[in-house]
Amino acid sequence: MEIERITASVTSHGESPVWAPAWGGLHLVDLLAGDVLSLDVHTAAVSRRNLGTIVAALRPRANGGAVLAMERGFALLDPSDAVGLSPFGADRDGRRSPPLRLLPELWSVEAGIRMNDGACAPNGNFYCGSLTYVSELGAAALYRLDTDGSATVALTSVGISNGLAWSPDGSRAYHIDAASGCIDVFDYDPDTGLSSRRPWAAASATDGTPNGLTVDADGGVWVALCGGGAVCRFDPRGRMDAVLRVPVPRVTACTFGGDNLDTLYITTSQTETDRERHPAAGAVYAAQVGVRGLPVSLFAG
Repeated sequence: MEIERITASVTSHGESPVWAPAWGGLHLVDLLAGDVLSLDVHTAAVSRRNLGTIVAALRPRANGGAVLAMERGFALLDPSDAVGLSPFGADRDGRRSPPLRLLPELWSVEAGIRMNDGACAPNGNFYCGSLTYVSELGAAALYRLDTDGSATVALTSVGISNGLAWSPDGSRAYHIDAASGCIDVFDYDPDTGLSSRRPWAAASATDGTPNGLTVDADGGVWVALCGGGAVCRFDPRGRMDAVLRVPVPRVTACTFGGDNLDTLYITTSQTETDRERHPAAGAVYAAQVGVRGLPVSLFAG
C-alpha cells in the first residue's frame, strides 16, 4: 500500500474527514482553529471557512446543508440556494451559504468540556462525543442529536470520545475511547440506539493512540494511530491484519472517498516540535488500500 501526500500542511489539528458527493468531494476540519476545509482532490486546491469557534465534526444533511458538532453542542447549516455546491464556501455569484444556526448549548464554558468527534448513524441521527480539559477519567460522554433537534446522552463513563462508525449492515457500532486506548463495539438498533458495550480490539502502547476510524465495505475497521504514524486495519473479528505507514507521527482520522470510494484519505496534526522535525505534518494523505468504503450516512434532520 503506497501513500501520497496530496496537500501542503493545511491544518494544525486536522480531523473529521468526510467524502460528500453533494458537496463536491472531501471536507475536513481544523478543529481548534474552527475552520472547515473543502479539498478538490483533483487539483489539491483548498478553501476554508472559519466558523468562529471550535468545530469538531460535520456531516451532510439529507435535505442539503450540514450538521456540525461545535465546542459546546450542535449546529446546523441550512441548504444553500446554490445546488450542488459546498455549504461552506461562496457560490458562483459570490453569495455565502446561510449562517450557522447554533442549537442550545449542552454545557457551560465553566464545565471544561468540548466536543471531539462524531458521525451519523444509519437511521439519520448524529452522534458526537466529548472530552474534558481536566484529567478526570470517565467524565466525558457520547451525545445523540435526533432529527427533531433534541440532544440526549447516549453513553457515559468515557475518557476521550473519539472515532465512531457503523458496520456495513448497520447492526454494530465501533467507538474509540482514546483515554483508555480501547476500541469498543456496540449492538445498534435504530429504535433503541446503542447497547451491550464490550471491548473489541486494542492497539499496543507502542503502536500509538487509537483516534479516528472508518469502516470498509468488507467490514474491516481502519483506525488512525496518533503518535504511531500509521493507520491499521482490523478484520471484522478484531484482529489487526494490515498497517499503512504515514510519514508523520500524529495521524488523526481517515475516511474513504473518490468516485468509487476506493481511496483512503488521512488527516494529520502537528505541534511546534513537529513543524521542525516533520514539516509535512498537518497535511492530508491518500492511499489505495485494495478495498472500498461505505457511502456517508446523512443526518435526517
